[in-house]
Amino acid sequence: MRENAYLNQRRVGINFNSSQLAEVCLWAPQAKSVEVALESGPEINLKQSAGGYWTATTDQIQPNDLYKIKLDGQKTLPDPASLGQPKGVHEASLAIDLKAFEWTDSTWQNPSLNDYILYELHTGTFSAQGTFDGIERHLDHLIELGVNAIEIMPVAQFPGDRNWGYDGVFPFAVQHSYGGAEKLQSLVNACHAKGIAVILDVVYNHVGPEGNYFAEFGSYFTDKYHTPWGQAVNFDDEYCDGVRDYFIENVLMWFRDFHIDALRMDAVHAIKDLSAEHILQSIRKQVDALMEATGSKHYLIVECDLNDPRFLDSTDKNGFGMDAQWVDEFHHALRITAGEPATGYYSDFQGIRHLEKAYRDAYVYDGQYSEHRKKNFGRGAEGQGGSKFIVFSQNHDQVGNRMLGERSAALYSFEMQKVLAGAVMISPYLPMLFMGEEYGETNPFLYFVSHTDAELNKMVRDGRKAEFAAFHAEGEAPDPDAIETFNQSKLQWALLDDPKHQTIFSYYKELIALRKAHPALSNGDRNHLTAISYPDKNTLVLKRWEQRQQIVCILNFSKEKQAIPAEDSIHNWELLLCSADEKWGGPCTKDGACQTGNKLIIQPESILIYTRKDA
Repeated sequence: MRENAYLNQRRVGINFNSSQLAEVCLWAPQAKSVEVALESGPEINLKQSAGGYWTATTDQIQPNDLYKIKLDGQKTLPDPASLGQPKGVHEASLAIDLKAFEWTDSTWQNPSLNDYILYELHTGTFSAQGTFDGIERHLDHLIELGVNAIEIMPVAQFPGDRNWGYDGVFPFAVQHSYGGAEKLQSLVNACHAKGIAVILDVVYNHVGPEGNYFAEFGSYFTDKYHTPWGQAVNFDDEYCDGVRDYFIENVLMWFRDFHIDALRMDAVHAIKDLSAEHILQSIRKQVDALMEATGSKHYLIVECDLNDPRFLDSTDKNGFGMDAQWVDEFHHALRITAGEPATGYYSDFQGIRHLEKAYRDAYVYDGQYSEHRKKNFGRGAEGQGGSKFIVFSQNHDQVGNRMLGERSAALYSFEMQKVLAGAVMISPYLPMLFMGEEYGETNPFLYFVSHTDAELNKMVRDGRKAEFAAFHAEGEAPDPDAIETFNQSKLQWALLDDPKHQTIFSYYKELIALRKAHPALSNGDRNHLTAISYPDKNTLVLKRWEQRQQIVCILNFSKEKQAIPAEDSIHNWELLLCSADEKWGGPCTKDGACQTGNKLIIQPESILIYTRKDA
């Protein structure tokens, strides 16, 4: 496709122009003939065009028509660029006019990324309804909490109606059981009206197994590389131009036609591309062009476990130009510090020493030898601001990839849960919560699917068992295909009526409010920070500052009172928060710390946040 040809509207699939004519564009470079077969109507011949595309402009296709694509006069298949699959992944596609929705968010301004307070959620389990409407009903709860950006796990159409979303097989089609395209547009519109940005999780490193018809249309995959999910998506082999265009189109559609504010791209380390211009660089270029054309701001966030700052470096430095990335290593160091067994991929982490390093350097491994990987690993992230990194004490992976899906509320004491939350909120990085943690949700978040293929379900079950071998987990893994597994993973909103859960919710609100109110906590400046750990005491002191404001945070992860050096009199500092305070359900009626000579005595499993009085 021509440079910047797809900025104004989607070019692949079926789209409707200003005259309400259907513009059809399908990539099938090796087909001899291509037709659109309407479920209730004629078959429309497409004309072969340059680059392996087949096109037509017609008045015979209307919005909400069901159709399939006929290849070479024989096979009839769903459209790989379908916008809707109301009857499932194997059946007819739905023609949708994305421009029909009436937006009311013209005054919306996407916040600065540095100001994001993120909240990850899964549409099917976030509400009783399991839909986009269900999310909308709880937006006021999120506003009260203080988050201003929700991150929605993948919504691309997957088999059945229960799935994490990473088995999607129609990247352009919004999951029908969630409400489809129009309901997603409505949710984004409602979020913007309430001051909430929307991040969408997308998957460009693989395509799910059931309902995956891509290979019938063209060389969407390559045998040059392999991924944990099988063949790699073809970003640099023969016929890759059409594949690259397809995924760039997908990125632009979410931003332009759904008003999504940011994308979180799943596991980009599994994207294999040795092109002179990596696909992420191409995406960056086209998103920049879209933002220049529309005046809207959009962010590109990646999940990446390579500890390679090239993903964050600007394109003029031959980087990929991504705006931010998830940092699992902060989570791993935090969990080991809190008492998690050092098994599996946790085996590389030394607890509080590594947590200290994570606060300073973002990457724990930036060139050292990794015993788990059996090699030197990573590179330093010097020059990358705090807003380039997203940290958390829980997320869908770290909870759901436990065999029993236990959340922090099932693994740690009430006091430790508060320390974990505080550790995230005081960091120089972007904090992210996982749905329900703000009130101590006790239901697990399990892995679930709803494949229709019995053999595929068996493979999923067996794969889950193998994945947990390194953790030596006991008991049987819940059946991913069982409806009970899905239902058990739903949030229990009634817990907010319980005083203990209301207390933790109020505590989270206070933490978020403190972060927003104090520039020393929210500035994201990694140069205005010191971290000192006391491994024998499992205690850490974090200092942050902005101009004259100084903040000191003391975290005691041990189960005992600890004495640490006091560099100054405690009377020179104003207490902003003590997690052990009785108002947060703790054991203390006073400050939670006292000074004896040059020692500061800290309560077990607690966090203290002070600001200097004379600053």
